[in-house]
Amino acid sequence: MNKGYIFVLVTAFLFGTMETALKFFGGMFHPIQITFLRFLIGGLVLMPMAFSALKKKNVQLNGQDLKFFLFSGFLGVVVSMILYQMAIVYGKASVNGVIFSCNPVFVVLFAYFLLGEPIDKLTIFSLMASFAGIVCIVNPVNMTGSQLSIILILLSAMTFALYGIAGRKHAQRYGGIAMTSLSFLCGSLEMLVLIGISTFAPVRDLMLSLGLKVFTDIPILGGLTAAHIPPLAYIAVGVTGLGYASYFLAMEYTDPATASLAFYIKPILTAFMAWLVIDEPITVNMIVGIALILFGSCLSIISKRKKAA
Repeated sequence: MNKGYIFVLVTAFLFGTMETALKFFGGMFHPIQITFLRFLIGGLVLMPMAFSALKKKNVQLNGQDLKFFLFSGFLGVVVSMILYQMAIVYGKASVNGVIFSCNPVFVVLFAYFLLGEPIDKLTIFSLMASFAGIVCIVNPVNMTGSQLSIILILLSAMTFALYGIAGRKHAQRYGGIAMTSLSFLCGSLEMLVLIGISTFAPVRDLMLSLGLKVFTDIPILGGLTAAHIPPLAYIAVGVTGLGYASYFLAMEYTDPATASLAFYIKPILTAFMAWLVIDEPITVNMIVGIALILFGSCLSIISKRKKAA
């Protein structure tokens, strides 16, 4: 088997188990703590490959680059991933994982409205199918899950799509893996600053008065024991670090369209793993919703291949 396809499968497995792992081990960590640690460690895991890529491109980082990484890190890590983690805390891993897989829908929409990128008929049908899939999974007529979780995961997917859009014009300069690693590290640094600010009494009192206790008394390493090492290693090193590394290697050995197949396998694997590990039911609505999203994804792939031809 081509190495690239092995990396696609590894990526799909690691990303497909992400929500289940975060839900299963979530009680062991503070939600903001695990978000901070997984992107800090994940960014460090990617760093050797990132600097190797920058060296090959002969890129010398400057102040403007730092500004971009601070912006992209804030958008993609601080905002999007805190929303993502809170969605998992309040809702089902399977539902959140499948809905977040639709962030390419928002990428296309934002690219159209913000960058003026054209949308062809196939892409429109792709968007309609994916949106229908989301509605089917959420089932607004008979919603049984947390409405707050649905709102949070949709906001997370939207802001992550904006993160992707923001990085488009910079991707050529840095390369995907360098942009990801440095954005993760800058986002982690910003999160550390915000954790520090949250310890000040006026800020803490404000958060408590707003009912946002989760944003107070955030530990960094506090409370961690030897028992926390295996789950932290899987979530931070495995899913966040090696997952992205595997994805970029899949692109290197195949092409972006083939590598993106990992994200189309993810919804199926997410639902299956949530059922297997944390006993979340796979409903008819979930099956139909996933089928619609996969159909939309296939149309998107066909559209991309036609444009590339």
